[in-house]
Amino acid sequence: MRNADYLEKAEGLRPVLIEEKIRIKGRDEVLQNGDEVIYDLGNHYVGHLSISFSSIGRHFDAPFYFQIQFAEIKEEFDQDVDSYDGWIARSWIQEERVHIDVLPCTYEFARRYAFRYLKIKVLSVSENYSVKIDSIDLKAVSSANDSRLTHPEFCKEDELLDKVSLRTLHNCMQEVFEDGPKRDRRLWLGDLRLQALANYETYKNNDLVKRCLYLFAGTTLEDGKLSSNIFIEPEVECDYQSMFDYALFFINVLYGYYENTGDLETLKDLEPVCVRQHEILKNCFDENDVIDLDKCDRVFIDWNFSLDKTASGQAVYIYALKDLLKIEKILKKDTKDLEEEIVRKQAAAIKMFDESKGLFVSGKERQISYASQIWMILAGVIDMNKAKEILDRLEEHKDAIKLISPYAYHHYIQALIDAGETEKAYGKMHDYWDGMIKKGCDTFWEIYDPKDPDASPYGGLAVHSFCHAWSCTPTYFLRKYFVKKQS
Repeated sequence: MRNADYLEKAEGLRPVLIEEKIRIKGRDEVLQNGDEVIYDLGNHYVGHLSISFSSIGRHFDAPFYFQIQFAEIKEEFDQDVDSYDGWIARSWIQEERVHIDVLPCTYEFARRYAFRYLKIKVLSVSENYSVKIDSIDLKAVSSANDSRLTHPEFCKEDELLDKVSLRTLHNCMQEVFEDGPKRDRRLWLGDLRLQALANYETYKNNDLVKRCLYLFAGTTLEDGKLSSNIFIEPEVECDYQSMFDYALFFINVLYGYYENTGDLETLKDLEPVCVRQHEILKNCFDENDVIDLDKCDRVFIDWNFSLDKTASGQAVYIYALKDLLKIEKILKKDTKDLEEEIVRKQAAAIKMFDESKGLFVSGKERQISYASQIWMILAGVIDMNKAKEILDRLEEHKDAIKLISPYAYHHYIQALIDAGETEKAYGKMHDYWDGMIKKGCDTFWEIYDPKDPDASPYGGLAVHSFCHAWSCTPTYFLRKYFVKKQS
């Protein structure tokens, strides 16, 4: 389903990308068959590359054939990309093989790339000439305006954490809030929610949040359910898949946008989309007001395939409905039925608490996980004194299913803050994200498991996203909660 009015409003909010021209200094490389050279740009960039080549020696009598590889982290060059057989398309691997028929030549790469490192390898030249790299130029792009940033007085460790977080957000801010500029380059609702939070504390590009809301509202599945993600090109189109938690998060993104802008007109305009998500997704519950995962689309929560999502899914629903209630009250709608439903869903959620264990359990196997406790706390199912006890007890439960993505860790840090454990939240934030910094990252990754740093859900690091939107939120936490911390 397409809503032309919503899509027109989204198009009117399309940002003009800010271009930064960078001359990559080479070493006047002269290359022959089999030679290769690696360039380090010193930071992560997103943009379009051009290279000027010339030849030296006798006549240029055969095409110049070369391979170029782009890498976000240097370890990508160690991957055997020819043997990659993961479930994400191999075409995402950032490499090209190019023939040039005449030198000198300036070759402009049509694709946009996300990278810090660049490797050029000569596959074939004739014996009569060598290739000289005269210059390499990058046109980096983003819709993030660095002049809008303020820089609080952070201690050294916080300053570095903030810098990497900002670079992650900056490079994911293109014509929409992309999930990752290397792959998938799409607008995802779960990522958008966290990017919007970071944006309000940093770039304050609130029109980009508004644009993304209208894009989601403008193209939905046939019943009006929101897709989990949106394609922007060749035209705006929603993906076929919907996720229970992501569809609900549209409510939270809209309310957060209103909180930060006071834009009542947009709140009124998009409120029906929120109501429609509620109308559809309330059918995912059984007669006891407990979520039935068999009635749901996929519930994401985290990249952990062993996680039972009954408890966390129940909590996400309550979390979203509480913001829907706020929206309806602002717009002076009748909220009696909504309030009663929240009470019922919370009562069902509380029954998932195992008194003997002092923790929430999930599903028929009564699984204990970090995600279940975190989302019950974020949803306000229990009072915050009990929340602190649960989080302390959780650390002692060695068999609890752990978190493996920065997306899930964001919610853990927020739950600690909500429970009044601000000092612990600060320490846990640094413990986790600093692990990536110690590995030399310029931007934060889609997946980071401290016990298995090379873990990837896609079957290989070559298609892994090492600049990913949902990882950018330390800048949000630092500026909103920890700005007064000093070394």
